[in-house]
Amino acid sequence: MSLYRVENPCFLLFLLVFQVIFILILYQGGPSNVFRGFLDSHQVQDYSKTHDVYTNLSFFIQAPNEEVMLYCSVQSPIFVGPLTITFRVLPSERMIIQKNPLVQSGGRYKPPHCLARYKSAILVAYRNQEQYLRHLLYYLHPFLQRQQLSYSIYLIQQVGNGTFNRAKLLNVGVREALKDEDWDCLLLHDVDLVPENDYNLYVCDEYYPKHMASAMDKFQYNLPYKSFFGGVSALTPEHYMKMNGFPNTYWGGDGENDDIATRIQLAGMKIVRTPSHLGRYKVMDYKKETEIQESWRRPTSRHNTRKTWKDDGMNSLEFKLLSRKKHPLYTNITVDIGYVPPFS
Repeated sequence: MSLYRVENPCFLLFLLVFQVIFILILYQGGPSNVFRGFLDSHQVQDYSKTHDVYTNLSFFIQAPNEEVMLYCSVQSPIFVGPLTITFRVLPSERMIIQKNPLVQSGGRYKPPHCLARYKSAILVAYRNQEQYLRHLLYYLHPFLQRQQLSYSIYLIQQVGNGTFNRAKLLNVGVREALKDEDWDCLLLHDVDLVPENDYNLYVCDEYYPKHMASAMDKFQYNLPYKSFFGGVSALTPEHYMKMNGFPNTYWGGDGENDDIATRIQLAGMKIVRTPSHLGRYKVMDYKKETEIQESWRRPTSRHNTRKTWKDDGMNSLEFKLLSRKKHPLYTNITVDIGYVPPFS
């Protein structure tokens, strides 16, 4: 190398920039993560121009020979970005079935034209919310198909009129879903939330639990508080077991979300989030007049998670499985999870 190049300020600046980029690539775990993060942060999403969630799904046709089928493309060829979401007309179950002819019994789907790169189980804690469920199924099935996923939707239904226990039902769902398949990703999904962008990938982060619903319309597309982990989240089975699942002792309210965020930290992990311009969700039938004007308060917790998380979760889960039935659009798991203990 000539002395001129070494002393040239432009050349020295080039070397410095190159070294910084190289260090970033090593720190982030490879060039794909760096460039993916760069693209995510600069991608423009125009939500004034939305598309029907069923757009171009007919492009996915059955491959003539499954034995020589190739893996699906890394990025789906039919992504459109922002989706048109409306709850004005309640779709019938028959209509949803007709619009999703490739969904098999139990709400199971795999791409007809390629081998899926990811297998995701969608788990929905549920009780007597038929209208919400139909809207969710109408949008979620084509949304997942657009992403070329192999997936199944599970409904975990609590019987009786006792206090609802979302977290315990999701523990039941995880245990039952893992009997069917070695899932790559577990999606814990509220029944009243619908994603607004098909670039919001329903796959897990390799290293940490991922909060998907980072921008809900009822919170004016902001997080209500820093550690919020509610709505929709994605965890690998390894993540879920490492934190001992969700707590079984939260009856009613939303206090379990803080407990879950704390257990993630205590298990040596952290929360990662889908970028807010992609992780947008519409919430069904909330009261705009009160919830947008009044600040959403963080629920108070009477639990000491640091003391209880290793003993309250998947390793202490008790329930009675009443039925397990495959419906055309989902697998229904009906359970008796007990009752609210005194002073819980």
